[in-house]
Formats: sequence, C-alpha cells, structure tokens
Amino acid sequence: MTHPDRVADTHAHTGEGPLWHPDEERLYWVDIPAGRLFEYDPVADEYAVAYETDGAPIGGYTIESDGAFLLFTQRRVERFVPGDDSTRLVAEIDADTRFNDVIADPEGRVFCGTMPGDDHLGDLYRLDTDGSVSLVIENVDIPNGMGFSSDLATFYFTESEAHQIYAFDYDRATGAVSNKRTFIDLSGEEGIPDGMTVDADDHIWSARWNGGRVVRYAPTGEAVTELDLPARKVSSVTFGGPEYTDLYLTTALTDGDRVTGPAHSSGFLTLVAAGSRSSGRILLELRSKKCLSTDDTYSNRGPYR
Repeated sequence: MTHPDRVADTHAHTGEGPLWHPDEERLYWVDIPAGRLFEYDPVADEYAVAYETDGAPIGGYTIESDGAFLLFTQRRVERFVPGDDSTRLVAEIDADTRFNDVIADPEGRVFCGTMPGDDHLGDLYRLDTDGSVSLVIENVDIPNGMGFSSDLATFYFTESEAHQIYAFDYDRATGAVSNKRTFIDLSGEEGIPDGMTVDADDHIWSARWNGGRVVRYAPTGEAVTELDLPARKVSSVTFGGPEYTDLYLTTALTDGDRVTGPAHSSGFLTLVAAGSRSSGRILLELRSKKCLSTDDTYSNRGPYR
C-alpha cells in the first residue's frame, strides 16, 4: 500500500460519499452542507463541481443503471442527468432531518438513512424501484456506512454514535434485512465509524471520523490493516479505477478549519494504490434503477457542465 496522495483539495466542509462511475471512469463525491457533487478525472488529474443545489444539502447519492444520478437531498430524492439543467422528483419522505449516507442494493433499490433530530434518533429507509419508501430500521444514532458481502447474503450497517457495525441477513428478492447482530463493537476505540466499503476478499474498510484513519477488517471482525491520514475527520472510502485497485478517501474540515480555512486544512479527496482489489462485479451491479413517481421538474437547480 502506497502513501496517500491528495488529488483534490476542495476544502469541503463535509466531504462524503465517494463513488466510482465506471461509464465515465471518474470518481464522484459530495460536500454535504454545500450541496455540491464533485467529479475527479484521474487521467487528466482534474476535478470540478458537476452539480450544485440551490442550497439543499446532498446527504448521499447513487449512480443509476443508465448512468444518471439519484441525489438524496434534505428530504427529497431527485434524479439528475449530467448535462441537463433540471432535476426530477422521485420520492419524498416525511421527516424533519436530511438524508445521510445511502447505498444501492443488487436489485436497484436504495437503502437511505436520515439524521437524528432535536428530539428523536434517525431512521433507515428503503426506496424501492417503484418509487415507494419503506421504513427498515427505527431509532438509529446516526445511520452511516453500508455494504454487502460478495455472496450478497449479508448486509452491513454502521450506527456511528453507538460505535457499532452490524451485520444482517439480506434477502435479495425482497430487500428485507433480518437477524441483526454486532459485527464489530468499536466502543472505547478512538474515532467514530463512518463510511465504509467491502473489498473482493469480503474485508470491510471503515473510515474513522475524528480518528484520522481507515481500518480494514477481516470477515471475522479482526482489524488487519490501518492507514493513517493527515486529517482527523476521515469520512468515507471506496475503490475505483479500471481494475478497482485505487482506494479513494474523503475527509472533512475540523472545527477550527471551518472557521479559519487554512491552506493545508482537511476537506480533501485522497487516493491510495491499495493493492487490495474490490470486486468490479459487485460495484457494477450496485446501481439504483430509475423509479420516477412524478413528473415534477425543478429548473432552479442546475449543473456546472
């Protein structure tokens, strides 16, 4: 594993949600509170803002089967086609907090979490391909990183403030999850488990918010690798590149950086040649499927390209 290489210094308040787009061969990620979707072209070694909302945060997104994006904003799910000048409403949930972290499942559904509010915890929902939304797990203390085992029988789910990563039995036919158990108990460890991904060997890579690192766990739950980063708030991790051998990590500004904005602060995208290949087959299947439930179009939000 090589030394981390900072490839996009965006000074993102909360950089999150890195995903490799195999059609475009680019890496995408968001700055949640700024409502910006970024793109990085590793061949040209250039990055840009691909899309920006009119002020709504982007808590997460998925890549659609046709290459478009589903954006999970405040309480809305909106479909964005690169190069278009509008988004289209797919679904809306009855919640008073924003979305936080999402993942497409092998059948094109999307699991999507919501943040806790002033007087309640968060929840995990499932957006089905017909546009319907179902409550999956209630009372979650910040729903976060998710993933699937290579045999698609296990669903992993992070509850950040509980310092837990859970495993569930996953029914691919229905999208149901059951038999909740603790996969990794991180109580007492430095940092908070945040975003995650699963590699081809069924090892979980878990980012550490306020822990300054990413940790790789064997299927048994044993920590086998740690990668330190020059940032306290490491928010998420994914594999990318043509062979899925490049490890991308997002970071967020520290509280002090958010005030002063120093030249060498966090909030950047980092690339590591990891040498541990994530399964391209799994990543290519994990796309949401177009599920438009309305013809509403929002023209007050537009792309940058």
